[in-house]
Formats: sequence, C-alpha cells, structure tokens
Amino acid sequence: MSQAVAARERLALAADLPLEQGLALYSTVAPHVGYAKVGLSLFVEHGPAAVAAFQKLGARVFLDLKLHDIPNTVELAAARAGALGVALLTVHAAGGEAMLKAAVKGAREGAKAQGHAAPKVLAVTVLTSLSAEDVTSIGFTGTPEAAAQRLAQLAVKAGVDGLVCSPREAEGLRRLLGPSPFLCTPGIRPAGAEKGDQARAETPAFAIRAGADLLVVGRPVHTAADPVAAARAIAEEVSSA
Repeated sequence: MSQAVAARERLALAADLPLEQGLALYSTVAPHVGYAKVGLSLFVEHGPAAVAAFQKLGARVFLDLKLHDIPNTVELAAARAGALGVALLTVHAAGGEAMLKAAVKGAREGAKAQGHAAPKVLAVTVLTSLSAEDVTSIGFTGTPEAAAQRLAQLAVKAGVDGLVCSPREAEGLRRLLGPSPFLCTPGIRPAGAEKGDQARAETPAFAIRAGADLLVVGRPVHTAADPVAAARAIAEEVSSA
C-alpha cells in the first residue's frame, strides 16, 4: 500500500453541510479522504438517503449518531445502521455496559441480515468540545484524560471495536489498552487553524504519533480557499507522521 493510499484510509471528512454541498466537497477531496462522516444534522434531514448518496461516490460511511438510550432502543437503531452498510457507527460510552453490548449485537445482526460486513462500533468517551472545567461540571472526576480512560475501559470490556477520543487522550489509551482498539480522533486542526468549538484539538501529526487510526477533519477543509489543497496537505502530514 502506497503512503498516499494509507493516508487516505486514515482520514474522514465531516460532512456537516447541506447534502448537495457535502457530496460536492467529498467528490473533490476523495483522492485524499477515504471516509465521509454523516452526522446528526444530515441524518435528521435526509436519513438513510444521505448514507446511500455518499456510498454511491465510493466513500466508506462513518455514521456518527452517538447513540445513547436504553439498551433495547439502541440495539434496534444499531441494527438499522448496520443494515445500511456503514463502516463505522458511534455510541456514547456513558450509556453503560448493557447498552454498549446491545449496540454491538444490533449492528452485527443488522449488517449480516443484509449481507454487509459488520460496522465497527466506536464508543465516544469525552467530547472534544469539553474543557477540563466542563468535564468537572457534568460530574466526571479528575481530568478529561482520566474520564476518557475510565469510559474506554468500560467500553472495551463491553466488546466495542474502537473508541472516539481527543488526540490528547490517544497516547494514554494506547498505553492502557494496547494496539487493538480502533482509535478515532476528531478535533483535528492543522497548525495555525482556528480551533472553533474544539477545546482539545491537535494537529494531524500529533494525532498519528499518539496512536490514532482515523482522523476526522471538517472545517479546516470546508472553509479553506482551496479545499483540495487543504485535504492534500493534511494527507501528506499524515503520511509523514
């Protein structure tokens, strides 16, 4: 596998845009980005059609719904997601062990029923928008890294395939959990980019060196004067790291 292909498989475009704009943007950056992340705004507006539209372009779809409900409800939703043929699906680790197990079961059964490979179920630990003060205010003890580690251990025990964490937590999770959990890091900002609402953002190189498998990029590409050049530069930074 060439370095360019390897970098492409480690990048996801957060398509937090109106659908037609998101599809057009993904089409232009697809040589450098292998995944399209369909989040809540797109899925609430368009539902499974948004997933199908990106799949038609050849994208591997990262369905970022952050499911968090009672186990039966999450199992049903995860089964529907698995049936769509998505590659990745997110749930909240804070939903607890029974809910996480239900998500994994549902996703696998839904995919199997439609002849798809099972999606990786990724448990969200601590949102990258939360600062240390925010983490304390919602009832977690210790630092964001400590909270992420506790939630990660719970999620891995429940059988999830991977975790979503900030780049700052990735290295500690690798030391704690080893090489097997798939680590996804949103909050990626190239050097000099505006951080926006990301409280714990880091550069692509930082995330890769910390042990991340997949980096999610959105606004640094959406808002660039030349989105293709921005995506290429991020992919090159991933390759060099």
